[in-house]
Amino acid sequence: MITKENKAKAIALTQTHKNDVGSPQAQSSILTTRIQQITDHLKSNKHDHMARRGLMQMVGKRKKLLKYLEAKSFDGYKKAVADLELRK
Repeated sequence: MITKENKAKAIALTQTHKNDVGSPQAQSSILTTRIQQITDHLKSNKHDHMARRGLMQMVGKRKKLLKYLEAKSFDGYKKAVADLELRK
């Protein structure tokens, strides 16, 4: 589970303005943080298939958000991918 502090740090990494918490950039940043946490969990708990399923769902959701962002604002997409250090 993501803590308030980690969520705030993730949002601050890619937010477009001071009160931005719902933009595709901020949402994908939160998902990236959660994906990293679950990936670490799965390294020590290899048979946790429900967590693996949730991880795949989050990866798919982040992919859709980034695809939407790429179509709407390519500059915002490039900045978000660079800030989140994703391979795109």
